[in-house]
Amino acid sequence: MGAPRILIVDDERNIRLTLKAVLDAIGLEADAVFQGEEALQKLAEKTYAVMILDLRLPGMDGLTVLRRAAERLSETKVIIITAYGTVEAVVEAMKLGAVDFLQKPFEPTEVREIVGRVLAISEGGPTAFTYENYLDLAGKSIAEKKFSAAFVYAHKAIFIDQHRPEAFNILGGLYEIRDQRKEAVTHYQVARKIDGAYAPAQQNLERATGKPYSKVGIVWG
Repeated sequence: MGAPRILIVDDERNIRLTLKAVLDAIGLEADAVFQGEEALQKLAEKTYAVMILDLRLPGMDGLTVLRRAAERLSETKVIIITAYGTVEAVVEAMKLGAVDFLQKPFEPTEVREIVGRVLAISEGGPTAFTYENYLDLAGKSIAEKKFSAAFVYAHKAIFIDQHRPEAFNILGGLYEIRDQRKEAVTHYQVARKIDGAYAPAQQNLERATGKPYSKVGIVWG
């Protein structure tokens, strides 16, 4: 069995070359294309362990590629490439099966970390990440003040399991960071409704609805 094969799909030549160089350096074989139609053709011809897919492509965009390739992705895990400020699109992509994402501009170390993490997922296809995986990634992103990334990971956790309070509580805190107090309170209330004994949501709710209001002291979990 050879090295895992990676498919790179990005319309920017420099991005394709950068990704290919990083992957080559860690012993991974990579094919690179710049259009969604080419990506679908490659997926029909070969089996890839990972596809690194830009959301913004000429012609067929990344979300459309995900939708059309759904049946072919049982053995391929998808990492999304996105520009800053497109959080909602990334959330949608991850609902369609993507397991992680890179945000431009990114460093080679980020590529190695994320590709390594995705390749380490146990057998089971693109949905092999668990609620706990995404909760952990959200927590690490918050610690690094990467709040947009934490927002995506918390949403993915909720998509996997809507009956646990932790991710709703995290989203509440992230909405507070965005100065969206009403949305924050709503998410704290959902978390408390799911589990009335979940202390972080209760503490956040009391603080967020208190007078005077202060977003200092968010309890993440």
